Amino acid sequence: MNILILNGSPRPAGNTAKMIAAFTEGAERAGHGVTRVDVCRKRIAGCLACEYCHTKGNGVCIQQDDMREIYALLQAADMLVLASPIYYHGLSGQLKCAIDRFYAVGAPGALRLKKIAMILSSGDPDMYVGAKFSYYGDFVDYLQLEGMGMFTSNGEMTEEKLAELRAFGRSLA
Repeated sequence: MNILILNGSPRPAGNTAKMIAAFTEGAERAGHGVTRVDVCRKRIAGCLACEYCHTKGNGVCIQQDDMREIYALLQAADMLVLASPIYYHGLSGQLKCAIDRFYAVGAPGALRLKKIAMILSSGDPDMYVGAKFSYYGDFVDYLQLEGMGMFTSNGEMTEEKLAELRAFGRSLA
C-alpha cells in the first residue's frame, strides 16, 4: 500500500514528528511504501475559490505552487495520514491550506485513496474537536474514506504512544 503523510508541524523534532517516525517505522516494516511531505516547508497558497479547476482546468488547480507535487502524490496514494499539532482546536494553518486545495481533485471517488488516519499532538486532551470534525466530515463522510483512527498525544511523548503507532503501522493491510 502507498501511504502519503502530510505533516502539518513546523517543528522537525517535535511530538508530531516523533509520532510520524514511529508510524512510518511500523508501516515500512510491514512492507508499505511511505512518503512524507512536510507542508510547512512547502510553498502552498490557500484556495482562491476561482473554480478554474472545475470549469476550464479539468481537475487541475490554476495555481503554480508546491501543491502540484502533493496532487501527484495523492493520485498514487492508497492511504492518507494527516499529522498535525493542534492550534486553536484544529489542524495547523499550513496543513489546512493543503487540505483546502484538495477541492481541485477531491470529489468522492476521484482519487484512488481508500483510507484515512490522523496523528495529532496537543498539550490538552480536550483540544481535538476541530480535527475530529475535519476527519469525519471531510474525509470519512464526504470523501467516503475508511477511517483507520485518530491517534493523539497530550503533552509529554511516551514510549507507549510510540509503540501504539508502530503497531498501527504494522497492522495495516
